[in-house]
Amino acid sequence: MNSLAICYENGEGTEKNLERAFCWYQKSAENGEESAMFYLAICHYNGKGTEKNLEKAFHWYQKSAVNGYTIAMFNLADIYYDGKGTEKNLEKSFYWYQKAAENGEEIAMFNLAICYYNGEGTEKNLERAIHWYQKAAENGNENAMINLAIYYGNGEKTENNLEKAFYWYQKAAENGHAGAMNNLAGYYKNGKGTKKNLEKALHWYQKAAENGVETAMFKLVKRYNNGEGTKKNLEKAFYWYQKVVENGKVNSKNEVKSCNECKQPYTDYQWCQQCNTRQFQRDFSKWTSKNEFIDKFIQEAQLNAKNSYEILEWIPYNKLSSIDFYDKGGFGEIHKAIWLDGPIYSWDFDKQQWYRHTEYEVILKTLNNSSNLNSIFLDEWKYHYNCQKKSFSKFIQFFGITQDPNNLNYIIVMSYAKKGSLRKCLSDITKFKWQDKLQLLKTIILGLKVIHESNLTHGDFHDGNILMSDNHNELFIIDLGLCKPISDSDNKVNEIYGVLPYMAPEILRNKPYTPASDIYSFSMIMWEFTSGVPPFNNEPHDLELVLDICNQEKRPEIIKNTPKCYINLMKQCWDSNPSNRPTIEILEKIVSDWIRCINEYYKINRDGNYKYQVSNIINNQLKDNMFEFVEANKTLVHEQVNTSIMQSHPQAYYTSRKFTKFTEILAQEKSECLELFEWEGLPVDEDMNIKDFFNDVEVNELKIELWGKIVLHILVLQKQPAMNTINAFELMKSASMLNYLPEFKLPARNSLDQLCIDGGGWIGKDNANNIGKRFVSDLTKSTYMLIFVLIKH
Repeated sequence: MNSLAICYENGEGTEKNLERAFCWYQKSAENGEESAMFYLAICHYNGKGTEKNLEKAFHWYQKSAVNGYTIAMFNLADIYYDGKGTEKNLEKSFYWYQKAAENGEEIAMFNLAICYYNGEGTEKNLERAIHWYQKAAENGNENAMINLAIYYGNGEKTENNLEKAFYWYQKAAENGHAGAMNNLAGYYKNGKGTKKNLEKALHWYQKAAENGVETAMFKLVKRYNNGEGTKKNLEKAFYWYQKVVENGKVNSKNEVKSCNECKQPYTDYQWCQQCNTRQFQRDFSKWTSKNEFIDKFIQEAQLNAKNSYEILEWIPYNKLSSIDFYDKGGFGEIHKAIWLDGPIYSWDFDKQQWYRHTEYEVILKTLNNSSNLNSIFLDEWKYHYNCQKKSFSKFIQFFGITQDPNNLNYIIVMSYAKKGSLRKCLSDITKFKWQDKLQLLKTIILGLKVIHESNLTHGDFHDGNILMSDNHNELFIIDLGLCKPISDSDNKVNEIYGVLPYMAPEILRNKPYTPASDIYSFSMIMWEFTSGVPPFNNEPHDLELVLDICNQEKRPEIIKNTPKCYINLMKQCWDSNPSNRPTIEILEKIVSDWIRCINEYYKINRDGNYKYQVSNIINNQLKDNMFEFVEANKTLVHEQVNTSIMQSHPQAYYTSRKFTKFTEILAQEKSECLELFEWEGLPVDEDMNIKDFFNDVEVNELKIELWGKIVLHILVLQKQPAMNTINAFELMKSASMLNYLPEFKLPARNSLDQLCIDGGGWIGKDNANNIGKRFVSDLTKSTYMLIFVLIKH
């Protein structure tokens, strides 16, 4: 019975059914199965398969504990401690913590130590507290390790023993405790309990900083600035300084020093805007791009730069060496190079020159046909620059502009990310734990949020426009070249560019780009994190796919073992109706909640198996979502992926290209149909769904006659009938290939292929001036094929 309940609860071998799981847990518990009593208590406590009832939860925890179920003893102790489902009773809480601890429960040992230390439910007893902290620490409890390290390090009511303090900080740090990493670094730095070692101090400060410890970030700023335990590196010093500022949890102004020249406080790390602005102005006469718009753009950036990250430069082409082809983008080639001078970090008052990071690796993004670059084009790069200023760690750094002397094309100089695009890292990402995948997605969300909060849309959002850092923990958005203000969405769209699988249906229909269009693109990245491959990589990216995306709501195949809550959010993001998609703020909230809950689960249940309740998650839906991710973590992703989607089709394109012709086909046919509706005296609405209109009408001669007029109007009455008939024939072929025809009564028994041949065979034999009788006779057959295609548009 208990096993059957587990099957219903987890959906193993049957559909998930919490009500039936509860029923069988109850039957098993009433038959004396102590583990079933425990799980029944959890059902009552969390309201799973039944109404939430803390009193009944207490009852079954107690029954299970009395029957010797150790985890139930621990949970019962918690209930007595918190007074949930029963009166608060510290003595009984202490009793059950002790019983659970004596049975080997590590967290119970830690809580028992706390009871002895604080005198809760028993008399204070430091020796017993240390005893149980020691026991818990030896069983892997990180918090117990930290407490032991504090006691031994500070000599708090026990002997001062720096060696033991160092030992337990080291153990906790190696177990992933971020605070312990920071303290261990301090011990290495000062030689406390171990030999002084600045290199190891730097290593552990780095680990602590990467885990979000702000004080460790400040320590790294000093280490890199002064060259302690490493070479002096102002780039890394600035990076960690900005991370602290971006987190906003530490008042960075306390660390701001004054300028040696003007004695005024720095405006940012090692940066005096007043003095540096004067220096930039003195240098204006020493360079020019020979383009007034570029000169003005760079000069304004230099005059207003509040830190080194906001500097733009005109970079002479001869200052770039080792230029090698790296990749091909949608709008030009990409090269890797060495910038000999390197980026500016501060002004060296002693040497009266800029302090630079020389021999710096950069990426050169060539802009095809850009020799006469204008202010409109530069506006688009200003969007990138302004977003970069608002969040230094979410966008790839834009250093400046240069020009190829051979073809006079302008080149954007950007920071180099060694891991390359997100697309190149997908196979690695699928192997990540879900909490790590979600953290990467949150990083992308935060970057997109900066764009949307700037009243912009990205316009070309896909995995090739996201770069990954060396250690896989940061992502950078690039190529805001199609970025536009949201206010421009009312303007007519003249040219459509993008990567087809990431383009929202409304964009393919030539509608204005909105923030919701970016959300659709984000949904494809969500899918990639489950598959390890780009969407629709196993089929050609042609008109047929465009039609399927727009009209059949075709989306990538859901990958097995993907958490249901994740699937639901992904489907919301790729909904055909833009208004049904979540905003970037809602996405941030949902994903942040998931990350918090999953991390809390693994903090309490380190081996991944559910033993201890995650008590601070009050939302049952969130708790269910948490369990879905935990279960998904147990399955290796590379075993889930359908091998058919791993094979890339030769006509699957993943660089931005022009789609105007495709969108014109979709828009033109619908427009012409609407014109004839008006001609026939039928109601006309630009947003009407023509397919639904005709589906409401029975397929009869009247309907066929109307469509005959529409087809005749499109194919014959236009100024260029030959071109229209060719387009129509292409649509007929699409109708045949897509198997649309069976939904209509065909006028003959011919096969679909034969109908297609009959309907279009005259194209190669006749011309615009001699369509003749054969065209009219074949039009009848052609009509049936065209009907469905036309109404889809």
